[in-house]
Amino acid sequence: MEARKKSMVFAALAAMVLCTMASNSFAWGVKELETEKSAVTFSREVDRGKYGVVSTEELKKWIDEKKPMLIVDTMPYEASYKKNHIPGAKPFEFPIPEMKSLDDKTKAELVKLLGPDKNRLIVFYCGFTKCTRSHNGAMWAEKLGYKNVYRHPGGIKAWMEADYPVQTVK
Repeated sequence: MEARKKSMVFAALAAMVLCTMASNSFAWGVKELETEKSAVTFSREVDRGKYGVVSTEELKKWIDEKKPMLIVDTMPYEASYKKNHIPGAKPFEFPIPEMKSLDDKTKAELVKLLGPDKNRLIVFYCGFTKCTRSHNGAMWAEKLGYKNVYRHPGGIKAWMEADYPVQTVK
């Protein structure tokens, strides 16, 4: 009887392990599909926008090297920029859906922020990779003739996950 109990406990444990593995495998597959979808969307945005991409680590290195550049935070001022932004970043909010047009007022404000030097290094970021605010900023800077434009896809979330310093507005 004792051997039979051990056998049943072992079978139950094996079934639990197999079920866990199967559910993890399924979840892993779903997560990979989501990752793939995000990667494809991101890649297509970059193709349409014709801008470069800079990683969190690379951007931090540029800042540490004191590389002359403009960093633009595209998140809402009150809800995000005031709370946390990359040191030295300037606020300029963009919407989430891809912008097919830019009104004259917004265009003039953006050109004023970006300045007259069309070769200036400009980096746009938003909250995280799926957020398209930075895509809109980088795409429109390119459309306005700026030649050295980058998108920092990980945004403030990746910046903070890397334990890099942030600034706040009091």
